[in-house]
Amino acid sequence: MKIICIGRNYTEHIAELANEKPADPVIFMKPDTAILIKKQPFFIPDFSNEIHHEVEILVKINKLGKYIDRKFAHKYYDEISVGIDFTARDLQSKLKAKGLPWEKAKAFDGSAVVGEWISKDQFADMNDLNFSLQKNDEIVQQGNTKHMLWKIDELIAYVSQFFTLKIGDVIFTGTPAGVAKVNADDRLKGYIEEQELFSILVK
Repeated sequence: MKIICIGRNYTEHIAELANEKPADPVIFMKPDTAILIKKQPFFIPDFSNEIHHEVEILVKINKLGKYIDRKFAHKYYDEISVGIDFTARDLQSKLKAKGLPWEKAKAFDGSAVVGEWISKDQFADMNDLNFSLQKNDEIVQQGNTKHMLWKIDELIAYVSQFFTLKIGDVIFTGTPAGVAKVNADDRLKGYIEEQELFSILVK
């Protein structure tokens, strides 16, 4: 399986990092080794002093697809979740300044938190989902999929132009504003609407 991540998909997040609004979705990848093992803490890596949380809605692909038409994209996933794209912001800034790829800052071991998968049929509209991240029982990020620059079906169609989507692939759909540093002993919890789908400890 592969993890396909979308960057700069919420206007307020673009503004908070002083990035340019993209003309097309920004895509980067994480290997399967980036997935944080269930019930394990997230260990802050030695190579960064500024790991940021980025909470996101996740989609799990359920069938093989290539050049998927947007109007059929909804048939390519049944389950959604919420997760974290951990980012070594200090390292990313150095790489971006040199025009180098982001992988070391985005795709390191444990950098992808994947919450419990739930049926999308629980919700009336994939384009109006509330999701949030709590840090030490305080909401630090919250978003709604209606604020995405590119909605879920658009992302599936776009990504499939470049990469064949296979069963089990996961798409991280982008983070809203509110990204910030995590510290040892932080407790992070992710929610879609009122459902808690992950709880992890930072060490």
